[in-house]
Amino acid sequence: MSLPTDIPLFLLNTVLNSGGSLSLRVFEARYMDMVKDCLRAQTPFGVCLIEQGEEVISLPDRPGATVPHLVGTLATIADWDMPQMGILNIVAHGGARFRILEHRLAMNGLMRAAIELLPDPPVTPIPGDYARLVPMLRALIEGLEQGKPPEPHRFYDAAWVADRWAELLPLPLPTRQQLLELDDGIARLEAIYRFLERS
Repeated sequence: MSLPTDIPLFLLNTVLNSGGSLSLRVFEARYMDMVKDCLRAQTPFGVCLIEQGEEVISLPDRPGATVPHLVGTLATIADWDMPQMGILNIVAHGGARFRILEHRLAMNGLMRAAIELLPDPPVTPIPGDYARLVPMLRALIEGLEQGKPPEPHRFYDAAWVADRWAELLPLPLPTRQQLLELDDGIARLEAIYRFLERS
């Protein structure tokens, strides 16, 4: 699959991390069309946290259009089903992070963006002070009945471990977005550790 530079966006009140899994119930026409196009062409879409506005349809001629945060995550559809006409359930897996360079709104309310891909944090071993977070995370993931992160599980990598904790903890959405934007896996893990210490 070639790396995209222009993608459709799914604007949500959630953050998708690289290596994570996201279940979505799709029923709006704009997103149904987007999912069908992505399945047909085997291309990803972008998931962005909403910075301003609501998770509702926005049109170019309507004021107050939804505004995304500029850093998001590519999402690839891993599974889907249609339990009834007009509703699609999909499971998307998080890939590379990206930064929006420019976005525009189509007449059907679907936002598209020109993007640049952001580098993955380098694989970094877990520092000794944070090593106890790993067996705790293993136990939590093994206990999940649904929403488990896709393989491979990289319990040796600081960024991957931090991202999984970010998904499991009740972090405020602005904090999850800040973690997504950090390029340093150790810095992400430090933030998680501080949150757990305060809890």
